[in-house]
Amino acid sequence: MCVSAEQEEKFQTVSLMVDASGVAHLALNRPEVHNAFNETMIEELTRCFHLLSSSDKVRLVVLSSNGSVFCAGADLAWMKRASENGLDANHQDATRFAEMMRAIYECQKPVIARVNGGAFGGGVGLLCACDIVVASDRAKFAVTEARFGILPAVIGPYLIESVGVREAKRLALSASSVDALEAQRIGLIHVVTTSESLDEQLEKLLSELGRNGPTALEEIKGLFNSVSARPIDEDVIKLTASTIARVRSTDEAKEGFAAFFDKRRPSWSSR
Repeated sequence: MCVSAEQEEKFQTVSLMVDASGVAHLALNRPEVHNAFNETMIEELTRCFHLLSSSDKVRLVVLSSNGSVFCAGADLAWMKRASENGLDANHQDATRFAEMMRAIYECQKPVIARVNGGAFGGGVGLLCACDIVVASDRAKFAVTEARFGILPAVIGPYLIESVGVREAKRLALSASSVDALEAQRIGLIHVVTTSESLDEQLEKLLSELGRNGPTALEEIKGLFNSVSARPIDEDVIKLTASTIARVRSTDEAKEGFAAFFDKRRPSWSSR
């Protein structure tokens, strides 16, 4: 089903559906160019994540791809056109890409990446903007911008948050690929499985997340994004205390505690 009847949209570069359990399945859909993104995909991904973030029908988002490659990064034809533009036009392009990355990162719903193949350049950035990454053991990962005489500026902050500054430098400076096990070791991805078991592992993760309060998941994302890389000072202490005080008094929290003491599964039907 779609997010809602009145919000049904057709997309050129992505596909979107929301299942009966509230899981949104958003897939990159340019397999003929290994799901490389151009200006249209950037606009459509931004629009989709804004829509999903604000939808009461959505609890979780799965970002995947059609074809054998998750995302090859930027479409080289688009990048070639951009290289021939002036500074102002390039700045506008980069800003739109940055807004897309922020829309993924700040999506209120947990975002899980399902990686069935390679991720390169900006494709790695997409993964870093997601909350949890499940990948096939056949997947390869590389931050390749330096090979083209540019740098991973927009995805840089997300890459650094994911793997730390030294590993981020290693990936960006060398532009060499790492396999799934190495990507897991450095924190780029979380779960490695066989291609045949990829969907099984994804469903297991979705089931685990589905047992938790949907508002609690949104609050976790919001709080962790807010305090990430900040010193534990008086402002952070006040923020954390006020957040738990507010959330603990919600109907969802009351239902969670009641279900625990009643030895039953909580009902998260009402938000």
